[in-house]
Amino acid sequence: MFDRPLKILLVSPEVVPFAKTGGLADVAGSLPKALAVVGNDNAGNDVRVAMPRYQHIEDGSYKTDFPVPFNNRHETAIIRESAIVSHYRGIQKTIPVYLVDNHHYFFREGMYMFDDEAERFAFFSKAVLEMLPRLDWQPDVIHCNDWQSGPIPLFLRTHYRQDPFYNRIATVFTIHNLQYQGNFPKRSLKILGLGDEFFHPERLEFYGSVSFMKAGILYSDLVSTVSRTYATEIQRPDMGERMDGLLRKRSKDLYGIVNGINYHEFDPATDPRIHRNYDKNSIANKKENKYAIQKEMGLPIKDVPLIGLITRLVDQKGLDLISEIIDELMEGELQFVVLGSGDRYYEQMFESIKERYPEKIGLHLGFNAILAQRIYAGADMFLMPSRFEPCGLGQMISLRYGTIPIVRYTGGLADTVSDYNPDTGSGNGFGFYEYSGKKLLRTIKRALQLYCEKPDQWDKLVKNALGLDFSWARSGAEYLQLFQEAINMRIALQRIA
Repeated sequence: MFDRPLKILLVSPEVVPFAKTGGLADVAGSLPKALAVVGNDNAGNDVRVAMPRYQHIEDGSYKTDFPVPFNNRHETAIIRESAIVSHYRGIQKTIPVYLVDNHHYFFREGMYMFDDEAERFAFFSKAVLEMLPRLDWQPDVIHCNDWQSGPIPLFLRTHYRQDPFYNRIATVFTIHNLQYQGNFPKRSLKILGLGDEFFHPERLEFYGSVSFMKAGILYSDLVSTVSRTYATEIQRPDMGERMDGLLRKRSKDLYGIVNGINYHEFDPATDPRIHRNYDKNSIANKKENKYAIQKEMGLPIKDVPLIGLITRLVDQKGLDLISEIIDELMEGELQFVVLGSGDRYYEQMFESIKERYPEKIGLHLGFNAILAQRIYAGADMFLMPSRFEPCGLGQMISLRYGTIPIVRYTGGLADTVSDYNPDTGSGNGFGFYEYSGKKLLRTIKRALQLYCEKPDQWDKLVKNALGLDFSWARSGAEYLQLFQEAINMRIALQRIA
């Protein structure tokens, strides 16, 4: 352990509350708050955040601007500063958020999916590094998140390796979803300011492309991902998205840390978005939330098992398994509420199911944050039969609300949900391993049987869930240890050099 607070820069393409398309934004908005207050003698750390300033972000006061040498020219980076605030055990800290502004690259409708993505995020990565001496702030470690910040470790070990300001900065690169890799044509080497010698399998070449994800994995001091099981899974050919060989080579430097959730935001005892507050000493009040969500979703109001599903409607989420079993499942006395949007194929699938079972299916296509909280609070069970799931937040939020998860054991679902044992009373949910509708149906029926036949045991299971801790305080402490290890590695390499 270090005997002083650490200086930590977290870099992410999206951060709550400024910009969000997925769970990465929640992590990038919450982890800094935990890191700011954990550490030696609760002194906390000097944590700061960097992200692009997209068109829709109005926050940020002018801090500085400077030319960034980039792609054989100079592009201006304007740094604006905003903040997020951390509250923990009576401690309040303000965390600076540096918004990297450039009209050409970021003043657009939307955040991603443009033809010049390589150029946009190579510029962003270089601007972040050029920003640091102008702020007169030298971090001990830069925490890079997903492919959009993958060039940062690469730049530090190439363009900036001889600069004493930069050569002691450690890097940790976190993979949030290995499917999204940032793979671009060979000409992207020019954008990165690198020669053809880097277009090699031992460097940046990746099946004929230049990969920003590979850059982050290859050149960072340590690599992490968002659950221990996912860290193991991505080293296998069937889950490694063609990067399994590289990840096996870095296996000794690869760690899995389960994400946390914000326990202040997600608290059934105080949440103003739900119909009736409750805690483990008043779980009878939870049922009022079920009746309220039944009414809101147009379902008959009665005390039957209610299963919730809040998800992106994409193939990853195991929705084909639901389609496979739904008719047999609907033979029982239960209800099913669905909130989500995504592929039109799956939207139509649920619309068809709703038409067949209008008294048992509640459906809302799109996303509604308040409705999501009401489903978390009102459902009895929460379904996540994912094909793969790097971490998953839904199962942790559902447990926080005493809503019992039914999951396929993969990635973070395997790390956070343990199967209920009726003999010992241990466990917090229900799960299965084999990716099949038959296994999913059998698991759901196990949960339904306990709910209907042994209500006392079910109430004990709900109380177990409400007593768990998946807060960022736990995950933040693990990240802090990882950062300290990366810093020690960088110091040792500097001594050798």
